[in-house]
Amino acid sequence: MVTRVALALGSGGARGYAHVGAVRALQERGCEPVAVAGTSMGALVGGLTAAGRVEDFARWATALTRRDVLGLLDPSITSPGVIAADRLLDALQDVFTDVAIEDLPIPFTAVATDLAARREVWFQRGPLRAAVRASIAIPGVFTPVMLNGRLLVDGGLTNPVPIDPTAAVPSDLTVAVSLTGPRRVREPAAPRQESAAPQRFEEWRGRWRRTVATLTGREERAVADAEVERLASLHAPTGRTGWGTERLPADLGLLDVTAQSFEAMQAVVARYRMAALPADVLVTVPVDACRSMDFHRAADMIELGHRLTVQALDAAGV
Repeated sequence: MVTRVALALGSGGARGYAHVGAVRALQERGCEPVAVAGTSMGALVGGLTAAGRVEDFARWATALTRRDVLGLLDPSITSPGVIAADRLLDALQDVFTDVAIEDLPIPFTAVATDLAARREVWFQRGPLRAAVRASIAIPGVFTPVMLNGRLLVDGGLTNPVPIDPTAAVPSDLTVAVSLTGPRRVREPAAPRQESAAPQRFEEWRGRWRRTVATLTGREERAVADAEVERLASLHAPTGRTGWGTERLPADLGLLDVTAQSFEAMQAVVARYRMAALPADVLVTVPVDACRSMDFHRAADMIELGHRLTVQALDAAGV
């Protein structure tokens, strides 16, 4: 018996490859998507799923090396975004057919955010490529787009896991894939009262290591072993600025800070949105599974998405 599934695919940069694994797991269980909605990378994979081209995309993505990815990113100094993204999208021309959304065999919605109107926009008609390009415009990373007089950025700003657009389509099951789940080393989400005064070195060192490892994707023990002397100098009074704050880590980049800031906001927005409209099956990919710009890690993320989806379906008895 075929299970009709309404599928919502969330935003999260390179972790969005996990959506490919999720789609595979659903197909293996006899689940047929009857509606797909996606934000950002979820819009890209969701659009290809609706078009029947997701496996073509998977073959292309798993062949990418780190050097290939660097070659596809086109830095933009003068535009309102670090990366223009045109070169990356041009490389997908053969996979991303120029089709109208309304002509797809599966109803599809790409979610973007209208900055001027401060509201989300649902693209359910018109060229698929234009809708996806608007949806993937991560603020501060990929340049925004102008489309029909609207300045559009990533839909994750307003709706990180877009369950709402699928609600009108009759289905047996709603499956949502969130890419901003809790880190594998759990930390409380509740606000914490802190002092701005310097902490004891041992306590400060552990926090500093975890922060740098999270932001840069390095192993925590690698941060620790290589920089013990530097850690001590950073903690000392001479390592502080005139405002009493500490020097920034040497290898902290603009894209790291921008992506992590955006993801912190998305995690909060997603919690509230999904509390109001929960999915029947929620697949949660940890936010530290890979960094947002690790587009060379397709194989790892596809496998993770498949495994987590199988676990979620088992837990739901599907």
